[in-house]
Amino acid sequence: MASQRTFAIGKLATALLLGLAAPLIQGSLGLTSNLDARLLAAHNRERAAAGVPALEWDSRLAAGAVKWGRYLASTGAFDHSPEALGETGDEPVGENLFMGTKGYYGPEAMVGSWIEEKRNFRPGRFPENSRTGSFEDVGHYTQVMWRATGQIGCAVVASADDDVLVCRYAEPGNVDGERPF
Repeated sequence: MASQRTFAIGKLATALLLGLAAPLIQGSLGLTSNLDARLLAAHNRERAAAGVPALEWDSRLAAGAVKWGRYLASTGAFDHSPEALGETGDEPVGENLFMGTKGYYGPEAMVGSWIEEKRNFRPGRFPENSRTGSFEDVGHYTQVMWRATGQIGCAVVASADDDVLVCRYAEPGNVDGERPF
């Protein structure tokens, strides 16, 4: 009985120490440390859980994301890029956008907001794969998970009040009539 109590106290002490150390560890990492790797990992964890091939980082896509993120941060707009949509003659790419309070969200939480749409997802052909009947309720998630997508590039740009995350995907997802994964 005494050894079980000692074991339980040891576990409790370890948990308390880890709890106290967590802010120090997180602070040393910062919300934006290793940003590219963390954004890529957040995507690939969800893809791996569903058996979908991993994405690779693409610096060309990231450069386009920086450019659009700067525009959004400077104007306060929150729209998809005409360039990403192929409206400027460029090859279209997929694009997910996130905006949140400056300095509050880490990259995992930003991507996690898109992954949360999984609760509305049902297997099927796009766009009829939303439990709500609205593809807008699953479109970020399906882009994250789109099987044919192989490359990603993202950027986080800060405005005075917000952080803007732009992720670009090649090959783009959310193609009518196709299954996401």
